[in-house]
Amino acid sequence: MSYRRNVGVAERWVRVLGGALVAACSLSQVGLTPLGIALAAGGVLAAITGLAGYCPACAMAGRRPIEDSV
Repeated sequence: MSYRRNVGVAERWVRVLGGALVAACSLSQVGLTPLGIALAAGGVLAAITGLAGYCPACAMAGRRPIEDSV
């Protein structure tokens, strides 16, 4: 399955770095509790959408694909 990117380059960087930071901080500060694991999973999901350049929630909200200028 191929999806067209709907997340820009700057937002992709923010998602990857922010998601990694959320995952690391939640596991180190909250620990391996259900809340810590849930927060870490959310951070990992944000990082994955940044790496892929596609966010399903943004697509459902009506965000249009980004035209590649390359």
